[in-house]
Amino acid sequence: MDNKKRPELLAPAGSYEAFEAALGAGADAVYVGGPDFGARAYAKNFTQEELLRAIRTAHLHGKKLYLTVNTLLKNRELQERLYDALLPCYEEGLDAVIVQDFGVLRFIRRTFPQLSVHASTQMAVTGPKGMRFLEGLGVTRVVPARELSLEELSAMHQASPIEIEAFIHGALCYSISGQCLMSSMLGGRSGNRGRCAQPCRLSYRVRDDRNRWVKGKNICPLSLKDICTLDLLPEILDAGVISLKIEGRMKQPEYTAGVTGMYRKYLDILEHKRENYQVSEEDRKYLIDLFNRGGSCQGYYRQQNGPSMMAFTNEKKTGNISVELKKRKEKIYGNLILLSGSPAILEVSCPDPSLNQEEDRKNSGQDIKNISVSVSAGEVQPAKECPLEEDRIRKQMEKLGNTEFAWGSLNIQMDKNIFLPIGMLNELRRNAFAALEDAIQSGYRRKQPELPVYVPEEAKKGASSRPQKLYASCETQEQAFALCSSSSLSGLYLPFRAMKNCMEKGLQKSRELYLTLPYVTRGKIPEEFFAQAEKWLSLGMKGFLVRSLEAYGALKERGFQKKCVIDFSLYTWNNEAVAFWEEEGVLRTTMPVELNEKELRHRNNAHSEFLIYGYLPLMQSAQCVRKNLLRCDRKESFMVLKDRYDKEFSCVCVCDPWKTGNTKDAGYCYNILYNSLPYGLLKEYRQVRELGAGALRLSFTTEPAEEAVKILKEFADVYLYGGRPSERTFTKGHFKRGAE
Repeated sequence: MDNKKRPELLAPAGSYEAFEAALGAGADAVYVGGPDFGARAYAKNFTQEELLRAIRTAHLHGKKLYLTVNTLLKNRELQERLYDALLPCYEEGLDAVIVQDFGVLRFIRRTFPQLSVHASTQMAVTGPKGMRFLEGLGVTRVVPARELSLEELSAMHQASPIEIEAFIHGALCYSISGQCLMSSMLGGRSGNRGRCAQPCRLSYRVRDDRNRWVKGKNICPLSLKDICTLDLLPEILDAGVISLKIEGRMKQPEYTAGVTGMYRKYLDILEHKRENYQVSEEDRKYLIDLFNRGGSCQGYYRQQNGPSMMAFTNEKKTGNISVELKKRKEKIYGNLILLSGSPAILEVSCPDPSLNQEEDRKNSGQDIKNISVSVSAGEVQPAKECPLEEDRIRKQMEKLGNTEFAWGSLNIQMDKNIFLPIGMLNELRRNAFAALEDAIQSGYRRKQPELPVYVPEEAKKGASSRPQKLYASCETQEQAFALCSSSSLSGLYLPFRAMKNCMEKGLQKSRELYLTLPYVTRGKIPEEFFAQAEKWLSLGMKGFLVRSLEAYGALKERGFQKKCVIDFSLYTWNNEAVAFWEEEGVLRTTMPVELNEKELRHRNNAHSEFLIYGYLPLMQSAQCVRKNLLRCDRKESFMVLKDRYDKEFSCVCVCDPWKTGNTKDAGYCYNILYNSLPYGLLKEYRQVRELGAGALRLSFTTEPAEEAVKILKEFADVYLYGGRPSERTFTKGHFKRGAE
């Protein structure tokens, strides 16, 4: 292979049985969830005892174990449970944690400095700027968004030396991972907490922008086929991917074994012969029969989106496939010495599992290294009646039971006419294996780090009595034009074209103006965007509203991090995350929309702003409902999805993410699915004030301009001028209930 480092086949395990199945099928590494903080809360998952056992077992076989800590944590969880949950795993030699939360990342880098951190796909890393930013934070591997093409992955590989891990098989989320609030807002089960109820797999009626219903009643417009990339393996590896990840911690051990074994087969073929690489139709059918949802697709590696990737149903199918679960065994070599009048001695050795792959040894330039131990027990006696025969001794020593070992060879040196109790042979064998395991594990174990120190929350609390600034974000020029004359607003967040008009009017002299960056930042940023932004900054524009990690990385490389307002899509659920962005020097963060009032009170809000109105984006997707059901016309139109409760959700086509006025070659488009009801905290103004936020924001998305003006007036009258709330119907989101 062209890669200097041998590629890693990374398998999922939602249970200890699946973990053993993955190792037996040829996985190089396994990722698992512990009792807490994993993004598959409804998998069987591992007890703490099983987790520690799995770490030891993986290392005995020269494999790696990664722990998912890829959910967002609340303050109490991070402060009271995270250290205790990670400490035993850290000491045992856990290879890496997979992380979504920047607060968790900050905590682990400070508290467990020897522990590798992998950035989860839940971080929605979409390009080289975000990857380089994470590199600077000490992240050793990135799991990019699943929506990226081979070309995008290659660009990331060229931009940074840290590893890339990419999904090659299993389920695809319709939304960009980590940017889905649909299950959370509709049912309280947050995908950011590993509890997604998968409303994207349900059927919806779909209406176009001309009020015409399209397709049938039972279509599932948000349900994707599963991904299968056997045919693309050479190209994925050439793009710089080092870890090939199988999705499926919710699946049975048989599925794990079947899929892992098939990809092991083709990776081994690639390792020895790349010419004329082909996948047999029989093997494709085998994977389809194991599990499929409307067939399979090759994901986003070769196409941006399209109906060929859609299942349009929620029907899951399996064929008549029987999968044998194999247990992996490591070969060991022994020398048993039984001499009359001397202790019984057993010497056991095995090749160092940490270099148990020939390719790894070649690349490291190391010779084969053996790990050897010797144990003794009792004393061998002359036989008085029935001497022990070699066959009887060998048979007893070969009783390895459920251990991780198998004899490669066992040499027995013994006198004739000797005797020792069978129990002594058993003890000798058990002690030798325990000593060998301990010798192998000793290279992985770590010492306990110092206890973490937390900054008291009260030290950073904001004052609820101070005047609060009111801001508004707009998605259309019409909204911006209508709102810009309001004296109630301290500032506006504006897309590019609206900013251009407001700057020409000199509005920056009386308002704080911020340039809004896309929710999804991919590919090359238009030259004119930042060139014009720099001019506007020199003329008085205040800064930027940042909604993605890639956009922030691009701004930081230009030295603009101190002019950034971090939106709620870059999550700050806990004070560690707040402190992370404060250390970056940003202007302010945005308070999370999934925490309830009580949880928000325990957050440091002094340098944050709070959203008090808006149609919340439930999903951001590289797919396009309009294109998949009708056609692509690049007119930035919308579709409406109607669920079984007759709730209607607007799905907006963002054909020109940078809003520069050119939709012909605008690059990577996306959809935003908005909630059916606007979120609004009009009557809750007293509770909102007590949160001590530095600023408040109204978010205008699909509203007509005249409606936006009315809504702004109602909120300004209440929050700024002491007026009485109107009787509008709003959803309170999670302000009262919170997310699981």
